[in-house]
Amino acid sequence: MNRMKLALRLLGREARSGELTLLILALLIAVTALTAASLFADRLERAMTAQTAEFLAADLVIQSPGPIPAEWLAESRRLGLKEARTTEFSSMLIENDEMLLASIKAVDAAYPLRGFLKIADAEHRTETVVTHGPEIGAAWVERRILSALKLKFGDALTVGEKKLRITQILTYEPDQQGGFFSFSPRVLINAADLEATKVIQPGSHVHRFFQFSGDSKALFAFRRFVKPQLNPSQRLLDVHEDRPELGSALTRAEQFLGLSSIVVVIIAGAAISMAARRYSERHFDTSALLGCFGCTQGEILRLYCMQFALLGLVTGALGCGFGWLFQEGLFLLLRPLLPASLAQQPGALAVLFGAGAGLIILFGFALPPILRLKRVPPLRVLRHELEPLPSSAWLVYGLALTLICALVWRYTGDAGMTAVVTGVTMAALLLLALIVWAMLSAIRKLLPRMPLGWRFGWRGLLREPRASIAQILAFGVTLAAMLSSLMVRNELIATWRHQLPENAPNHFALNIFPDQLAAFERSLQDKGIESSPFYPVVRGRLTHINRKPVQEIAVRGSQGDNATHRELSLTWSREVPEENTIAAGAWWNRNAPGLVSVEQKLADSLGIKVGDRLTFSSGGRQFEATVANFRALRWESMKPNFYMIFSPGTLEDFPHTLMTSFYLPEAKKNALNALAKEFPSMSILEVERILRQLQTLFTQLTEAVNYLFYLALSAALTVLFASVYGTLDQRIHESALLRTFGASRGFLRKMQSIEFFCLGAISGVIGVLIAESLNFALYRQVMHIPFQLHRDLWLTIPLLSAVIVLSAGLWGLRRVVRRPPLRSLREL
Repeated sequence: MNRMKLALRLLGREARSGELTLLILALLIAVTALTAASLFADRLERAMTAQTAEFLAADLVIQSPGPIPAEWLAESRRLGLKEARTTEFSSMLIENDEMLLASIKAVDAAYPLRGFLKIADAEHRTETVVTHGPEIGAAWVERRILSALKLKFGDALTVGEKKLRITQILTYEPDQQGGFFSFSPRVLINAADLEATKVIQPGSHVHRFFQFSGDSKALFAFRRFVKPQLNPSQRLLDVHEDRPELGSALTRAEQFLGLSSIVVVIIAGAAISMAARRYSERHFDTSALLGCFGCTQGEILRLYCMQFALLGLVTGALGCGFGWLFQEGLFLLLRPLLPASLAQQPGALAVLFGAGAGLIILFGFALPPILRLKRVPPLRVLRHELEPLPSSAWLVYGLALTLICALVWRYTGDAGMTAVVTGVTMAALLLLALIVWAMLSAIRKLLPRMPLGWRFGWRGLLREPRASIAQILAFGVTLAAMLSSLMVRNELIATWRHQLPENAPNHFALNIFPDQLAAFERSLQDKGIESSPFYPVVRGRLTHINRKPVQEIAVRGSQGDNATHRELSLTWSREVPEENTIAAGAWWNRNAPGLVSVEQKLADSLGIKVGDRLTFSSGGRQFEATVANFRALRWESMKPNFYMIFSPGTLEDFPHTLMTSFYLPEAKKNALNALAKEFPSMSILEVERILRQLQTLFTQLTEAVNYLFYLALSAALTVLFASVYGTLDQRIHESALLRTFGASRGFLRKMQSIEFFCLGAISGVIGVLIAESLNFALYRQVMHIPFQLHRDLWLTIPLLSAVIVLSAGLWGLRRVVRRPPLRSLREL
């Protein structure tokens, strides 16, 4: 109890005297930034999860060719889940002597559980947002159906044997899937009219979707209940697998959220370490006096640890409050740009995590300097001597690194990103420390040849090389963290924009026969339509891997399992398709029949290796192919993509059709009807709606990424200025001594300017080196983004860093230059 009172008394005295100002400021900024980042990322992730649920019109969807067991529905009701059902099938529409293959979708009254539909009438092209489907006896159709079938708004449309009235133009639906049914022109009807159409008969090819929404815990329990009971024809839909064009964008955004958190963690740790070092150096005399009064080393250490624990708890609570206010203001600012389904409040764990992370960083980085205090000899009262850092402190630094790694992993949830960031950063720091040491040693030899001002400026860095190296690396890590965040942000946004340009293909042409190819190409040219390359398509199944049945290999419910229970679109190509990159193996450069290229994620799911033998079945014939390479695809490119691509000479003997994709602006939509008449066997699939979904999602993700970067940047700049002041005491003392010996104010400013400019420039070079190395590893191993060297940064960043450090240093020393030296010496 006496120790606690003493700790409180010393803590209060030091707070009043300003001794803890810098440390409190650094810790407060760190906890505020960590809390704000944690709350912001948690809230944004939950909002994006809700937004992606809109792309399925529900939180969880079961796809099945027939009704699902009644026990499943009973379990969903027991868990309190909401239910909706939709049925999709293709049907030929015949009106006014015109025919059109359309996608019919029957929905019940509860549809959609998530998201909304957009409709318009004939006179008003303005879209209306609704959260329900058509009424009984009505049909909502896409505008192209009217022109293709020569219908007008309000006319009757016959679906099977049921006449329905066209009451609305359908312009948007949230859950458009990636299959054939969803890309044909859409007709939306009420589920109550489905039986009267008499289209669905035994053996009909129908897709039924059973949609559920509700509490996350109930959804998890229902998923766990249903998943083991799924048969091969049923599956649970997931946005990352069933909407890969959306899933890849979300994955990269989630990775950037993790990277932003890493940036804040690294900067906060560096700043607190420097602030704690200054604090410990200013308490050497106090520790010596405590030793003179009989305190043991353990008692001195416990005393300071109590102070830091109290300091961490109080400052952590304040930081949590400020972080909460910061993210609330940020969400108010971004509300028009972010999803409408924003989570009202972040999770409770995210609120407490900032304070806990602050305590971890405080003790992880502040404990080594505090350990020095217990080793201060009482003799220091008379002689200013200090024993070196005890060896046990290196163990503490190892503990700090372990804690930071655990913290980074908690933020990102990605062991690969954590390993890459930690490993590359530590290796780069060790290498750069040696480089800086060698550079300072070379500069020491050149000092006699330098002008007087430059000699004094460099001596500030050379007097204590270890401290200077630590300071340079701390600044370098701070700059590297900011640069990494900036570069990844820019590359991420550029990649999204490149993936979805304004003229991205919005139509697919399928079932083109080989003898129609020349005529189809001429027709596109006459209409001013530019298409992507034509790909032959052979329908086939993967049956064996190395002579072993694939069903015995695939994990139930996995991507590989889903792919093996349906026919795949197989193709062949002499060249690597656009937007495909070789991930392993090598592409064929000559005619070599019997080789196959496999999509990387499917290969990982099925455990396929380069060199394996795959057996396929097509049209009652079996054939084998050897795996030559794996390809990484960009599903979001909206161009033809294939799980399997074969070498020329493998599939040419099999019956096949051709497919391509092309961009068609709204003004030329009538050309689709002309194409359909010229080539009746061809199918045109529109993906306009899914492109609008992608554009909306990318806009929201871009804004979120921008503001997360601004948060990390503002925290980094503020902590950078705070860390500069952590090393000013010695410089203030030296400046006061030089003034005492007659140095002018101009000479002091020149000397200080040279020292801080060189410190900032070297730190800038170090920061660029670390950032380029780190981003190279991140781009190649984690985020799969092409890496390019940023040559412009090698000049601009060192200069900018020099200016920032110079400004901060001169501003901190401005009073020393103006005031009498005796007064500065007395304040130390």
